[in-house]
Amino acid sequence: MPHRISARSTRTALAVLCAGGLALVASACSSASASGGSDRHLTAYVGGDTNIQTLWQDIVVPAFEKANPGYEVKVVYSAHGVADAATLAKLQAAAKTKRDAGYDVIESSITPDAAAAGLLTTVSPANVPQLAKVDQSLLGPVNNAAVPYRGSSVVLAYDSTKVKTPPKTYDDLVAWIKGHPGEFAYNSPSTGGSGGSFVETTLDRHLAPATLKTFQTGYDASLESQWDSGFKELRGLNPYVYGKGVYPNGNQAVLDLLAKRQISLAPVWSDMYLSAVQNHTLGSTVKFTQISSPTFTGGASYIGVPKGGGKQKAALKLADFFLEAAQQDAIVKNLAAYPVIPLTELPKSTAARFTGVDVTKLRPGYSGKTANDMNNLWQQKVPGQ
Repeated sequence: MPHRISARSTRTALAVLCAGGLALVASACSSASASGGSDRHLTAYVGGDTNIQTLWQDIVVPAFEKANPGYEVKVVYSAHGVADAATLAKLQAAAKTKRDAGYDVIESSITPDAAAAGLLTTVSPANVPQLAKVDQSLLGPVNNAAVPYRGSSVVLAYDSTKVKTPPKTYDDLVAWIKGHPGEFAYNSPSTGGSGGSFVETTLDRHLAPATLKTFQTGYDASLESQWDSGFKELRGLNPYVYGKGVYPNGNQAVLDLLAKRQISLAPVWSDMYLSAVQNHTLGSTVKFTQISSPTFTGGASYIGVPKGGGKQKAALKLADFFLEAAQQDAIVKNLAAYPVIPLTELPKSTAARFTGVDVTKLRPGYSGKTANDMNNLWQQKVPGQ
């Protein structure tokens, strides 16, 4: 049986030749140095919690490599995205010098920023075929330059033993809060997005569409005085919320109050709710629903392919693989996230998790700088007032 040289051995040998400066392999050295040699050997930068690391390293990448012999994916993981800023700077520098950034795929909180900066490859069903099944509005926030592959939103969780008919609209919700003092809670917006979404949704009701668009996609501090009516409304709810104006510290703290039955109704992140039910830290009597007019905010997480890399075709193939039904099912089960393909393509048991919820309704939130201003102004204008 002939001895087969492994890809790892080939790369090692090539590195030795490069170090020796042999002219005959100069071009191979150049193409191999950036992100792994073969145009089917990819390097992915992934930032986030450990569940994201597990999804990539233990679930999707092994499935991709099995389904596509000859492809290899090296995952460079950054816990909680601590290397995000450095990675974005690396992408920017590579774009300026027209060099390979060293990453063929990125998935972290910087992906939308990289898309906005024009650092990522434009995507469409032409180069990512499975995108044809995805709601095209999800491509808007990233200028069609990244692939949405999972979503989440803030939903309304309620104790079904005490709330027989949950509110259906924002006005219904406010009426319920005032009719059931102390039974509703939201966390301070600077400590978590679920409380932030409730605050933002209240403010949005008082904004002109053009102003809201600016807050979602840009920054203009001169428009923030238009929040005054919304902050007044939130201030008026102080006597009716949990503890007559006690605002828990973080998303999890609100879920804990629900689990202990100290409150009956609260805005929570959909993925945190689904995980808590799956892990039995929330009782089966705690249900969730959506409100309308307007809905709470939500959004997608994205996979990007940096421009200028020599492995675009393989990188886009990997991004496309994340949209296949089997991978979307794994994403729901392991991350408790929304799928981005139709529920009809998933197993019935998976789709049943989202009964009563439209997973395509992902109303975008404010841009980062605008959200920071909102958090600071809420702290000044609402608690203790």
